[in-house]
Amino acid sequence: MSDPANYAKQELLRDGSSVEIRALRPTDEGDMLAALAQISAQSLQRRFFAMKRHFSDKERAFFMNVDFRNHVALVVVAGDAGRQTIVGGGRYIVVESGQAEMAFVVIDAWQGRGIGSLLMRHLVEIARDAGLHELTAEVLPENAQMLSVFGKFGFKPAARRDPQTVHLALTLD
Repeated sequence: MSDPANYAKQELLRDGSSVEIRALRPTDEGDMLAALAQISAQSLQRRFFAMKRHFSDKERAFFMNVDFRNHVALVVVAGDAGRQTIVGGGRYIVVESGQAEMAFVVIDAWQGRGIGSLLMRHLVEIARDAGLHELTAEVLPENAQMLSVFGKFGFKPAARRDPQTVHLALTLD
């Protein structure tokens, strides 16, 4: 595979809409903040496990400064109202050798079109190419859509670290 920092693929959503799945760029910060402003309180709760509207400079730097080795982030860009807009994103962060934790967020108006599944497929491919052996995720039990996406890709419930979340794991070997 080519360099994940330059990753870009065209995809079609379930409804036939064309989107680009590409690597997050440092210049995307404004567009990422604009996307977060379009996400409901419930969706933000499901992603961050807390109502999160504002991010500190340190948090923003963490989410935007991606090295594409230990921290890989992809965004989904769609034509919306005549301009290119970030409508979702996913990432994995290596937490120990060979293992990474994944997370996703999709703007509410774009949910249910297959964006989470597309992001999952691309991130799993990148993780395999990077030699990772396991992907994990923490999901709130009420987030049925995300649990379904993880299940579709073969993630299985694993020992819980936190009784308030469902811990999922996928072995890549």
